[in-house]
Amino acid sequence: MARNLILSGGLFHDFAATSAALAEVLAEVGVESEITEDIAGALSEPSEVQLITVNALRWQMDQDRFADLRGEWRFDLPAEARANLLDHLDRGGGLLCMHSASICFDDWQGWPRVLGGCWTWPKSHHPPLGWTGVRVHGTHPVVEGLRDFDVVDEVYSDMDVLDDVEPLASANGQPLIWARPVRRGRVFYDALGHDTRSYGNEIHRTLLQRAALWLLKRPVTIRE
Repeated sequence: MARNLILSGGLFHDFAATSAALAEVLAEVGVESEITEDIAGALSEPSEVQLITVNALRWQMDQDRFADLRGEWRFDLPAEARANLLDHLDRGGGLLCMHSASICFDDWQGWPRVLGGCWTWPKSHHPPLGWTGVRVHGTHPVVEGLRDFDVVDEVYSDMDVLDDVEPLASANGQPLIWARPVRRGRVFYDALGHDTRSYGNEIHRTLLQRAALWLLKRPVTIRE
């Protein structure tokens, strides 16, 4: 069974619930997950897991609107944590990044190059949480044969996305999901997943299960 470390926690989301839901989804394809909110501690040493997942909202909070929260919630990613994440990819590991991972680690200039994009204040935004139609694109093994689907979620909009990113799914013309090789490993970003309703959608579940298998460099055989 493959091992997955879920880096969880932060503001404005029920990360305990979504991380547990994600762990349950991945368990169906043989991925055993450990969940931690101690991101710096978990990344203080080289990881022995095959998959690392970022399902968190940890960032510097330099915007004035968050001044009242900064003392308790401000987060800086230590240098050894950055190095160990890159080492994980150098060893061929997989990195699954969910939803607000694009807002995380803004003190690390290299994070957007790893992820493939980032949330940029104040340009980036999202409409209110609600029903949205997700369009699936292309023939990548993670999405091949999957149909478009409707889900209750947030649509992250006007993010800065690298030119070489090819979206696998979008909503309202906004790229939401992509997959890319990084160093000797693989990275998958899914901007969906605000709350557990997103993880209850069967097509989204299938997509995430396929993503995990792709990140682990295993055959992608999950059917819709």
